Amino acid sequence: MPKTLTVPDLLKRINALEGAVASLQRAGWERDELPFYPTSLHSMAYDDDTSFVSLWETILTPRTATLALGLVLIGDQVAAVNTGGDWRVQFNDSVVVASGSVPATFSYTFPALSLDLTPYRTASQLKVQVQVRRTAGATTGGKFGAGGSIGGAPTYARLL
Repeated sequence: MPKTLTVPDLLKRINALEGAVASLQRAGWERDELPFYPTSLHSMAYDDDTSFVSLWETILTPRTATLALGLVLIGDQVAAVNTGGDWRVQFNDSVVVASGSVPATFSYTFPALSLDLTPYRTASQLKVQVQVRRTAGATTGGKFGAGGSIGGAPTYARLL
């Protein structure tokens, strides 16, 4: 029996596409797993200093209103001395949009951030950096001899 080719109905295809677009507009657009990249070999800050060190960064095109960013941060413990410090998230190497502290208790902190991208929506690129600095703790010993460290990483990053 010969096979016949049926031509799809153009109006049905348009209706299906309009329905899909309307559904996307109602739900909003979400993209999971925005990648962040480590900026140093160890992704840890070892220096006692007043300046911040970038641990992770990414460059994105801000086409949505919000960046939902989760972090995990922990201080170190060297010879029973706990290390603590500060963290911050910075845009374009100059604008601090979120900050907090890493307690010197050798326990994890899990900041959950909702960062406003509205002022940057017309930009073609936006650099996002996660930075830390060590402010308290051991200054000698540890794996690399410079004392305790502050470790951190993004746990999730979503453009909402």
